[in-house]
Amino acid sequence: MSLTFYGYPKCSTCRNAQKWLTGHNIPHEAIDLVQNPPNAEVLRKLVETSGLDIQKFFNTSGEVYRELQLKDKLPAMSYEEKLQLLSSNGKLIKRPVVTSGEQVTVGFKEDEFERVWANR
Repeated sequence: MSLTFYGYPKCSTCRNAQKWLTGHNIPHEAIDLVQNPPNAEVLRKLVETSGLDIQKFFNTSGEVYRELQLKDKLPAMSYEEKLQLLSSNGKLIKRPVVTSGEQVTVGFKEDEFERVWANR
């Protein structure tokens, strides 16, 4: 079964993650987060499957995050508002997001990829 890889082609972290997957012969379908951000329902499933807090899906070091002053605004927002915000702009999503449908990783840490994706 192929993985779904939500990334941004200009992101060096995404390129490194894709290189890792390719180097380990792990098939994956790449989706450009900026051109085709996942909708709120897809994001809801990703967050729920990951077991992570929705906050972990925000690209807190990104320009758009800072421009919108989300550090101050997110604590007062509802879960639904956060989902809508993430789905409205792919640059707000921490990348890459990789999923098999049963597991999800956010960001790229080689040891985590090794643990989650190497033995599939």
